[in-house]
Amino acid sequence: HEDVDIPSRRVLITGATGLLGRAVFKEFNQNNWNAVGCGYRRAQPKFEQINLLDSVAVHEIIHDFQPHVIVHCAAERRPDVVESQPDAASQLNVAASGNLAKEAAGIGAFLIYISTDYVFDGTNPPYKETDIPNPLNLYGKTKLEGEKAVLENNDGAAILRIPVLYGEVERLEESAVTVMFDKVQFSNKSANMDHWQQRFPTNVKDVATVCRQLAEKRMLDPSVKGTFHWSGNEQMTKYEMACAIADAFNLPSSHLRPITDCPVMGALRPRNAQLDCSKLEMLGIGQRTPFRAGIKESLWPFLVDKRWRQTVFH
Repeated sequence: HEDVDIPSRRVLITGATGLLGRAVFKEFNQNNWNAVGCGYRRAQPKFEQINLLDSVAVHEIIHDFQPHVIVHCAAERRPDVVESQPDAASQLNVAASGNLAKEAAGIGAFLIYISTDYVFDGTNPPYKETDIPNPLNLYGKTKLEGEKAVLENNDGAAILRIPVLYGEVERLEESAVTVMFDKVQFSNKSANMDHWQQRFPTNVKDVATVCRQLAEKRMLDPSVKGTFHWSGNEQMTKYEMACAIADAFNLPSSHLRPITDCPVMGALRPRNAQLDCSKLEMLGIGQRTPFRAGIKESLWPFLVDKRWRQTVFH
């Protein structure tokens, strides 16, 4: 058989079985990088199974593969789970991130640590990379501590803060955006939707492109490091997202009820933690999929009304 040319640039992706990690893996893989993904619960057979809390296993994969770049997507990202399991969340979001940064520094690999807009309190948007973080919930606090652990162990690393994500999900619950689809589709039942928190839904494909562009720029320019922000630019509440989803699929939205009060349940959320992305834009880095196009692509497999599919494909 023909010798298949293996690309010389190597990238290791943690959390490669997750929504963002799958997109990051695919983006590098399709753009002439030799990509290895690792996951934990959902790993086999495409990805390596690595427990990031096992420092020996982490050391071994990094030394065996010798990546030029590591994109660290793995995290406990559900604010309510972080509040209920703080120790486990801190192990993954902080300790494992610091260890990965140390291992990356040991082989001279460029680490991109994925962080969040929830490091900000949402009272004074938009936020630049230089603005002082003030997380309102434990999730934001653990991710901020993770940022500090990364930079303490690896001064050449990059922090990429991003907001709420959506994309081609395996299950609707994988994203805080796509999880609303059932409430939108079942219009026989009225549904309360948050209309208080201002969000900037961001497509994982766009974040994946930013990660690759950042990595490629860094391979040519060692000064590419530090903190960066990326975000979609369409400001929407969950109610507005739900209406946009309904509209994209020609579904009614009259059963959706906007709730303008500050949410009482669960972890505290910032009102508007809009990220200023001009630093990456100035570097010529970025990609933005319009929300309607991206959400249609992500959600059509979960559409219950089969008649609609026929109107699209026939």
